[in-house]
Amino acid sequence: MRILKFLLQKEFKQIFRNRSILAMILMMPVVQLLIMPLAADYEIKNIHIALVDLDKSPYAEDLQEAILASGYFISVGDFNSFEEANQAFEKGTADLILEIPAHFEKEILDFKKTSLNISANAINGVKATVGSAYLNQVINRFAQKLQANISGGIQVESLNWYNPFLNYQAFMVPGILVLLVTMVGVYMTSLNIVKEKEVGTIEQINVSPIKKYHFILGKLIPFLIIGFFVFSLGLFGVARLVYGIVPIGSILALYSFLFLYLIAVLGIGMMLSTYAETQQQAMSLAFFIMMIFILMGGLFTAIESMPEWAQWVAALNPVTYFIEVVRLVVLKGSGFKDLLPQFGIIALMALISNSWAILNYRKTT
Repeated sequence: MRILKFLLQKEFKQIFRNRSILAMILMMPVVQLLIMPLAADYEIKNIHIALVDLDKSPYAEDLQEAILASGYFISVGDFNSFEEANQAFEKGTADLILEIPAHFEKEILDFKKTSLNISANAINGVKATVGSAYLNQVINRFAQKLQANISGGIQVESLNWYNPFLNYQAFMVPGILVLLVTMVGVYMTSLNIVKEKEVGTIEQINVSPIKKYHFILGKLIPFLIIGFFVFSLGLFGVARLVYGIVPIGSILALYSFLFLYLIAVLGIGMMLSTYAETQQQAMSLAFFIMMIFILMGGLFTAIESMPEWAQWVAALNPVTYFIEVVRLVVLKGSGFKDLLPQFGIIALMALISNSWAILNYRKTT
């Protein structure tokens, strides 16, 4: 512990001595979190819809066929009640629920108004908004075809779950915060270790009695603490004070996942540093990895709309799981039990990335 204490003192002195890097670590996330949520646009495909047909009439079947034939929707099943369909919402397998009431066809043929109920999972506000709009368009076109037989028309009532007012910033800000924490972890770790190579201090460390795990922990812990600080500053500072976003789920579960996530991405930063000899090489490798993380993490493009090969790449991207977790905790109020699959995957990624870094470091130095 005494050796580790001296190593941590050295690391923190190096970090705080360089004021430009310190300012970049602290100011970059704040400025970007203020600017980035104000931009972006989407096209949504493959919207998962749960159908509740309480009428079982030919008109109801025609409406369902029209919805699925539009190309925007994928049925996750036919349900006998809204409560059954709601289970798909809880599991996260459905984006929309369409409830066709009993006597749907009879009311149309009797020239009465009839109502359809649309419920949207608004954790992803863009998907909920666009999905509801697509569904309304399909229903309106269906109604126009029946116009000759309908005097009252069809009334559609929509309800957005978890993000009732479709606040776009409510689901963008947490996702951008994940990217910023990832950038700090990957860039800072890889550059810090490579800098030791450039100035030659890593050779002194290698011939000293410092153990491998002392060196690894000495490099991980400072950036782990900085990552926690940056995430807290973004979540409880910028997100809460500027955008009014307050997490409604388990903060303990969120920070537990953050701990595992930071170990995983810091391990990736260490792994990159074992392949780079200069800070320029480390920066290029980190930039390449970060571009994949950002573009294929599900923040700017729905993963379900990607081609199958890209979905496999996204499944190997740790950013994908943290964006999902932070949205579930902040918007849906999820806890440990709901996040167990993501915990398992990110723990495996942390084990692989750090093992890879340690084994490769041993081989190249």
